[in-house]
Amino acid sequence: MATVRTVRKLMLGREIEHMMKSAGKSPADLADILGTSRSRVGQLLSGQGLVSVGDLERLANQLGFSDADYHAALFALQKDNHKRGFWNTGYRRAYIHELRLRVDIEMHADRIREFEVEVVPGLLQCPDYVRAFYAGMPETEGLTLDDEVEARVARQDIFGKESPPNVHFVLSESCLRRVWCDELTMITQLEYMIALSQRENVMIQVLPFNRPVGRRTPIGNRFTLLRIPAVGVAGPLELAYTEGRGEIRYLDDVDALTAYDNAWTRLSTASLTFDETRSFLHEMIKECR
Repeated sequence: MATVRTVRKLMLGREIEHMMKSAGKSPADLADILGTSRSRVGQLLSGQGLVSVGDLERLANQLGFSDADYHAALFALQKDNHKRGFWNTGYRRAYIHELRLRVDIEMHADRIREFEVEVVPGLLQCPDYVRAFYAGMPETEGLTLDDEVEARVARQDIFGKESPPNVHFVLSESCLRRVWCDELTMITQLEYMIALSQRENVMIQVLPFNRPVGRRTPIGNRFTLLRIPAVGVAGPLELAYTEGRGEIRYLDDVDALTAYDNAWTRLSTASLTFDETRSFLHEMIKECR
């Protein structure tokens, strides 16, 4: 079974990379310090490997990072909370392997920005909409429709936690016009989105068909920008999440993040304001009735 990457592993890999670069060392140097292979070091840096507390302490000290408080932060990252079985019990079984990192990131993120073109984003879907969306799909062995619904809706628990993330959505009007369910269910979904948009930390904008967007505004490709706050000295972790047929990618290089950030600015600027969006959703409810 492939190794499940988690936020803590990603953040630890980021801290190790920061220490390595600050000390002017290379992955080969880290391999010598740890007495291991370069491939294992590569796994650590990418958030796919494991390291013992002793090896982590030795690595930090030899790279010039001996502060006890910083060591404590590293050890907290090393202690991964996704133990064996976490993803294989209850409704969590419904998360496909490639989506598990996305769910983990959502639980730790302080900012989420999502652009969607055809389907209401999972973080905004009401239970009836989820049920209608999955109703026609082949069942996965060992999973019920109720499991699928619970798994999708449970992701929204992040809205009500003690320090919720700022979550901002830009939705193409096609998300709201595409027929995935009956009119009554769509009314419920629209009302659900209006209620969520009243939360201080949830922002929703619609990009309507009749709004000029400019030729350089990328209206065809869905993406999500995610930020996890820093816990060490390497700074926050920022990722661009993209999803295509049979492929999920997490991008963290500067050029990709800059391109998607520019795309987000163009899309959000071209969209309706928050108040205009709520009025738009109310008008759609009237149409459905």
